[in-house]
Amino acid sequence: MESIISQSYEVHFGDLAKAALKQHIAKSDYSKVFVLVDENTKKYCLPFFKMEILDYPVNAVFEVESGENNKNIDTCVKVWELLSNEDGDRKSLLINLGGGVLTDLGGFVASTFKRGIDFINIPTTLLSIVDASVGGKTGVDLGVLKNQIGVINQPVMVLVFTEFLKTLEPRQLVSGYAEMLKHGLISDQEYWTQLKGGEKFTDSEHIQKSIAIKNKVVLEDPTEKGLRKILNFGHTLGHAIESYCLDNPEKKTLLHGEAIAVGMILEGYLSHELKGLSKLSLEEIKTTFLQHFERVDFTDEDIESILKLLKFDKKNTHGDINFVLLHSIGEAVSDVKVPEELFEKAFAYYKE
Repeated sequence: MESIISQSYEVHFGDLAKAALKQHIAKSDYSKVFVLVDENTKKYCLPFFKMEILDYPVNAVFEVESGENNKNIDTCVKVWELLSNEDGDRKSLLINLGGGVLTDLGGFVASTFKRGIDFINIPTTLLSIVDASVGGKTGVDLGVLKNQIGVINQPVMVLVFTEFLKTLEPRQLVSGYAEMLKHGLISDQEYWTQLKGGEKFTDSEHIQKSIAIKNKVVLEDPTEKGLRKILNFGHTLGHAIESYCLDNPEKKTLLHGEAIAVGMILEGYLSHELKGLSKLSLEEIKTTFLQHFERVDFTDEDIESILKLLKFDKKNTHGDINFVLLHSIGEAVSDVKVPEELFEKAFAYYKE
């Protein structure tokens, strides 16, 4: 597959990725090379990475605990201390081998250690490949509030090896599928139509298409002043749902894609009410997501608590909660104010 050119770096695939990494390290004169993993990628991905991909000695492998609940400043402090203890300096390289939680956190750690060292992301989940691979967003959560602390800073390169997808359980794959469906909803109706049946969404051409869609948006709006906001479709309510479930032991913890799948149905309803999304398209969106994602049960108390979390969304300005909604499948609009009375109606529609 051809490489995708992003802002200051490229996304490489397979053999090209391996060659690009070897060439870059050979010419860069790094003082130290460190690899960041979690317990899963240490077991399932690191051996393949060291044997088949990285033709260079590693100074140290740092392990952090997986999961959204560990995407926080405490984990950053641990990695900063490990870097310092291993005599990391400004000419060190950090390779982040993991899913979106790890690449977000590792990118933030690298961007702030010694005021910034180089980092390379090697996403190992479908979600991180099609979403976290492009855009330079790094950061951590503040308590259960998603991505409140961070910076936009680009990696040296992103390397995609689809072999790592074989290590994932089906639930993790489907979580990434939600982001791919989102790419179709916000910008490409034909791609949505190709994907919605669920067949072969892990094919290389579909993965490359999703990365290309996100990359095109990011190139036009790297700092999220306008167009890039459309990538947040489903995320305003989806992030609130994800945070609420993370903070309530009696609720099933949702993977990111599972939460935004709910968010896309809810925000699809808001799109129908406010932006002219047709009833037929709304039903198509709902049917598609409920075909692939288990319906989540929300009580009235759950909904009330979820809506209270909306005020922490990153897209809010001047006290307003801003939504990304759809005019139609393939056409999104950002910065939409939503009357509060529509939220409960959206949840009622989801529960029907």
